Amino acid sequence: MSLLLLLVVLTFSKCKKDSDVAAINGLTNSGETSAVSTGTSLKVLNVSTARKDEGYAYKLSVDLGTASDTETRTTASKLRLFEDGKEIGPAHSLHTDIRTKGSGRFSHWSGSLYLSASDNTDPKTNGRKYTYTIDGTAGGSTALPTAPVTPVAPETSSASTSKMIGYAAVDGNTTGGQGGATVLVTSFSALTKALASNSPSIIKVSGQITGTGFLNVKSNTTVLGTKGSSLVGVGLLIYGTNNIIIQNMTIKNVVGFSNIIIKEGAHHVWVDHCDLSSDRNHGWEYYDGLLDVGKRADYVSLSWNRLHDSHIPMLIGFGDENTDDIGHLRTTVYNNYFYNVSERQPSTRFGYMHCFNNYLSNGSGYGIGVTMGATVRTDNNYFENQAVPIYSEYNSKPGYVSGASTNIYKGSGANRVSTAASTWVPAYEYKSVLIPAADVPAKISAGAGAILSI
Repeated sequence: MSLLLLLVVLTFSKCKKDSDVAAINGLTNSGETSAVSTGTSLKVLNVSTARKDEGYAYKLSVDLGTASDTETRTTASKLRLFEDGKEIGPAHSLHTDIRTKGSGRFSHWSGSLYLSASDNTDPKTNGRKYTYTIDGTAGGSTALPTAPVTPVAPETSSASTSKMIGYAAVDGNTTGGQGGATVLVTSFSALTKALASNSPSIIKVSGQITGTGFLNVKSNTTVLGTKGSSLVGVGLLIYGTNNIIIQNMTIKNVVGFSNIIIKEGAHHVWVDHCDLSSDRNHGWEYYDGLLDVGKRADYVSLSWNRLHDSHIPMLIGFGDENTDDIGHLRTTVYNNYFYNVSERQPSTRFGYMHCFNNYLSNGSGYGIGVTMGATVRTDNNYFENQAVPIYSEYNSKPGYVSGASTNIYKGSGANRVSTAASTWVPAYEYKSVLIPAADVPAKISAGAGAILSI
């Protein structure tokens, strides 16, 4: 037995964890790992914020209270992981094996936990409870209940028949607060309290609510604007959380912040049928954007929104220096109506963005910006009176564009794209719902915005 252990140690001492960089994703640990005692040495692992890595692997950037493996100490971690009370593993697995084989393999590596479910399902949605120990105590004798799994249709919102398409439905689902309590709010204080809940919830906003600054939206939340409602002066911040739907909201005149901002590793977010605006009378610095995505956010769909009266309505990727956005910022932008704006319809850096069936009307600057190596597919968009419809050259590096010939350019200048045409097309199905480009102005102007009967 001693000889076997020695061979295991020697084997791992020669292996690196592929080429993984030990990068913590920048989120605070508060709310990410619930190390709550269950009455034994078992602690509950909150997998709701796990990020899809590759294949069967999911990643959590958390402090588990014990040393993790490193390249020089490949078996330093004492972590033991349990799924519904049954131990899974092996621990210290190579990341390649976790991704390609899964079956419960995991690795506590440089401050992050890479794990797979025993049957290679998504640990965030398979209804199982994950627990761990770090003191060598076995946990298999502890009976942990299995939460029921409720089947959901990933493409359909509980609020309407509006279909969710694109990246918010890739590598997981975006269902918001489905299955949680429904709360109707009519005041700023009530909205603040409702958004503070840690339980899945559907928050319905009624009437006009005014405030300043922003309110954080937690994971597993749906925020719905009822007919005629509005949020004035205060924005919604999706900061490192996931599985969120914002729908049918009218948000305007948020000073110093974006109306909706998705950042710091937030993922699986759907913003649909919202009316977002400020004005262009106060100069470029008074208001921020209307709907912005950055700082390693991922798996986002933005649909049927009306974005207007703004210099800078939509930004995806906040700065040329944010190279850690590479591999993230996968965003689908479709059926949106931009008008009375200057530029950023949208502008993107680094990520993969799919823009289809958007109506861009009377922009005084550029329409879709593609820079810093970003890859953008355009399908059947309608550019009307745009100085530069598609522009790749205004930051320090250009990006790449495919599908430019499918768009209509009415009364607009020429595209300024300095790179060769890309061949990239997103892997998800969307062609069955494409609107002919010539029909986009009528259909999008009639259907975009907070028009749902909620």
